[in-house]
Amino acid sequence: MKELNQKLAQIQTKFKSKKSRYNSFGKYYFRAAEDILEATKPFLLDLGVSVTINEELCNNLDSPVIKSTATISDGENSITATAIVGVDLNQKGMQMPQKYGAASSYAKKYALGNLFLIDDTQDADGSNEHGNGVVNRLKEKAKPAITAVQLLKAREYVLAGGSINAVTAKYKLDNKEVKTLTKLYEEKRDLSAS
Repeated sequence: MKELNQKLAQIQTKFKSKKSRYNSFGKYYFRAAEDILEATKPFLLDLGVSVTINEELCNNLDSPVIKSTATISDGENSITATAIVGVDLNQKGMQMPQKYGAASSYAKKYALGNLFLIDDTQDADGSNEHGNGVVNRLKEKAKPAITAVQLLKAREYVLAGGSINAVTAKYKLDNKEVKTLTKLYEEKRDLSAS
């Protein structure tokens, strides 16, 4: 068992998993169970271990709960971590299989996160901190950059006398782009005044 503990510790300290999924509604990147599993693959053959996930539906509460157990094994010994996620049967906009699938995905992700000690940065979908800044910084970081075409349209709009505030809101410009457009606006205003 000591050898398996050392192998797991090696994975936990070297493990890196990108947040490759984008939630366009919440405007943030997140990692899914598939991302975590993909990141573990290089360790499996090198260390002679396997990783599995088992799920169990528990109906003994007011609403269904999915229990997901992530296991690392060397063929003789195993170490497990568990996550429990409720199925939101009242979730609007989802059919029943989607409700169970969403809960299953979360449970797998959190069981794997518990096993591999994934705590480098908290996912935006798990951190509702009501405006203390962390969520806003994650969303700002995840915001897609303005395209060159959009920036050109924004410049044309400002040069035609359009409001910088309107352009900033429409294209979600960063500070550098706002400064550039403000400078263009002021230059246009100065030329018009002379």
